[in-house]
Amino acid sequence: MLEIITSPISFFVLLSLFFFGAVGSLLLRKDDDSANIWSSFFAIAGSLWGLLFSVATIIFEHTIAFMIDGSPFPLLSLSFNIDLLSAFFIFIISLIALFCSIYAVGYIRHYYQKYNIGALGFFYNFFILGILLVFTASNGIFFLIGWEIMSVASFFAVIYDRNGQENVKAGFLYLIMTYIGTAFIMTAFLLLYKFTGSFDFATIKNDVALLPIGVKNIVFLATLIGFGVKAGIIPLHIWLPAAHPAAPSHISALMSGVMIKTGIFMMIKLFLDILQPIPIWWGIVVLIIGIISSLLGVLYALTEHDIKRLLAYHSIENIGIILLGLGSALIFSSLDMPALALLSLVAALFHTLNHAIFKSLLFLGAGSVI
Repeated sequence: MLEIITSPISFFVLLSLFFFGAVGSLLLRKDDDSANIWSSFFAIAGSLWGLLFSVATIIFEHTIAFMIDGSPFPLLSLSFNIDLLSAFFIFIISLIALFCSIYAVGYIRHYYQKYNIGALGFFYNFFILGILLVFTASNGIFFLIGWEIMSVASFFAVIYDRNGQENVKAGFLYLIMTYIGTAFIMTAFLLLYKFTGSFDFATIKNDVALLPIGVKNIVFLATLIGFGVKAGIIPLHIWLPAAHPAAPSHISALMSGVMIKTGIFMMIKLFLDILQPIPIWWGIVVLIIGIISSLLGVLYALTEHDIKRLLAYHSIENIGIILLGLGSALIFSSLDMPALALLSLVAALFHTLNHAIFKSLLFLGAGSVI
């Protein structure tokens, strides 16, 4: 039974549930109630299966690595690697998606006869599907495909209430900032490919010694900016307080609770695993950004009276707190102090889970009163 739950087939079942939830919701778009029920049912089922899959993977310390043969492009490898870090983040997205999907059943009824419910269900399920691909892809190009699915789906979710001009502006600001970040990520991946000859993360990790120190530093800065945009670190945060209030509340909960953590996930994966060993100044930079984001984030929040904008700024503060732990882990790692590095990383991951739960619930609560 355990082998089945933690098998590649089980993971494909997880992806398929959200895929069928998206496609079926779109096909039922002419009937608001049917589209809502279909979308929510498959999202809830997928979330429950994701919880079972991730918990089993973590408890029994399984690593699931596999590749789908038959890629039409030589540099694109449809490869997955689900280690304990990936399983932890799958647990987070599954838990928060479960809350949001149950909440959405009643919440989106006030959009009936106003907007296309089937389209919302389509983008909602693909949003979650894209996040799952981001957490599990082990090839740079395949990762970017998942990254784009996540970003485009969330963009259409942000502008869903398109009669509000501010919502449309917020959506396009989010889209612009997303592609600025993606440009930096692509630059980093291309540099890694130039010196290692591969987009596969495992190969890059094995050949990281081939990178000149200057190139390695450029990769660090490019990925810090690229993933920092998605995480909402200051001063790359300008999209976040605009986009989160514009989206439907269950989408806001997912964006703040999970999506911004995709940037944190990739920082951990790159800086503490793939690009090791690292110079100490990397950790110092991350630590300083964490300090600035946590302090300014809470100050911005104190000046806000719009509840969803307040919560958005509060997310910036909490991303800063997470970066305090990550920055400390990088510093201790570079000083060859593994025990303290592990303690710092555990603190960062604990607050990642902590913030995902309470912030998503706060956004869902806000959606019930506004």
